[in-house]
Amino acid sequence: MTDDFNAYPATGGVAPDRWASALHLFDNGPGGPREQSTAERWERARLLFDARDYSAAAKLLAAVVEEAPEQTGPRLLLARAYYHSAQLRRAEEQLRVIVERDPVEHYAHLMLGRTLQRQGRQDEAAPWLRMAGAFAGEFPDDE
Repeated sequence: MTDDFNAYPATGGVAPDRWASALHLFDNGPGGPREQSTAERWERARLLFDARDYSAAAKLLAAVVEEAPEQTGPRLLLARAYYHSAQLRRAEEQLRVIVERDPVEHYAHLMLGRTLQRQGRQDEAAPWLRMAGAFAGEFPDDE
């Protein structure tokens, strides 16, 4: 055991979502059930995503998106969770909603292009990737 308290890793082997859950363990008293708020589900989903538990993150994020459909951040993270968990059609659906609502969301264009590529739909992916490149300031040579 070390005398340096700061050298001890706080998450040494404990899943990040367990820490998020433990933060509010006794809010309603010991043993009392408690409904999580949308913000708490968002926080927990981000921890799960960071821990690369994409399927679990997607489940929580789907609820967050249902409760706050106008928010781009949770929907984009949901699309990313679907992408990383190989739920490509679902990722595509979410990304199309984002680019329809916010046509200058450059990362959604890039992700939509990559999602279509991963599905073997190269021709459909090309315009989305070109648009993402244009947003990033990358223009094809005129040669």
